Amino acid sequence: MSLLDAKTQVDHAFTRTDLKGPSFENAFGGATSFLRRRYTKDLTGVDLAITGVPFDQAVTHRTGTRFGPRAIREASALQPYDPPYGWGFDPLSDYAIADYGDLAFDYANIPAFPEALRSHIAGILAAGPGTLTLGGDHYITLPILQAYAARFGPMSVIQFDAHSDLWPDDDMARIDHGTMMYKAVKQGFVDPSRSVQIGIRTECEDYLGVEFIDARTVHEKGADWVTARAKEIVGDAPTYVTFDIDALDPAFAPGTGTPVWGGLASWQAAAILRDLAGINMVGGDIVEVSPPYDTNGATAIAGAHVATELLCLYCWNKGKNR
Repeated sequence: MSLLDAKTQVDHAFTRTDLKGPSFENAFGGATSFLRRRYTKDLTGVDLAITGVPFDQAVTHRTGTRFGPRAIREASALQPYDPPYGWGFDPLSDYAIADYGDLAFDYANIPAFPEALRSHIAGILAAGPGTLTLGGDHYITLPILQAYAARFGPMSVIQFDAHSDLWPDDDMARIDHGTMMYKAVKQGFVDPSRSVQIGIRTECEDYLGVEFIDARTVHEKGADWVTARAKEIVGDAPTYVTFDIDALDPAFAPGTGTPVWGGLASWQAAAILRDLAGINMVGGDIVEVSPPYDTNGATAIAGAHVATELLCLYCWNKGKNR
């Protein structure tokens, strides 16, 4: 199939009838679904549903991640021509992956947002597929974990982040991206003994039993050691992978609300994500991509690559367990 064949370039996001297979369209034109997957609310036979959550009302510093899902989708248009490098299989050809679109919510009714998101994710899970969510700020992971815990029990979590998000806050109604993990542990959505945070480089007084591997340890011990340790911690438990783009150093991902120097290089993140193959990943997200603070789109490109690696992780595990 040639990119020069105009008959093939007909907005596959709307017109393709098969949920499987690569997409050969101009990267610079057409509708920007994630990896040119079909936009659909019909989840029949779908293995993985991509959904966006353009919410950034929980940030402590700079807003802008409401534009993250759209930017990640646009950046992903560069990727669906060839199988993802280094995985040894083509998830777009082997698995039914759909773009479920964005969560619709009332931006002026913030108290109603958590339940709207929990219900959104729960509805997708009830239909069968797992979810890969494009954020949005990191608060969104809390209602998502609530939906997952209702289905799988307390979750193992692998969290890539500069911040632990474990700031103490016992007002469970407060909506704050810096207390997301604290509340997830306190409310029983996460099993801290089977969870790990990677890339941390800000202070935290109490990790509540969650193991952390700070950025310096990643640099000194290497991706192989980090991956082996993360796998040891989560074992074969149902695992949710959440990737805050500020886990990457601002040199690689400047477009984020709370950048912190000394973070992971993109090659380190890629190596760790790929070597996590074999964990029992049941869902994941990429959050905190904030396009207004990026002059060349590098952060959205990084976010699209992270999302694709998470998709590969999910599908690799699904194939292993068939």
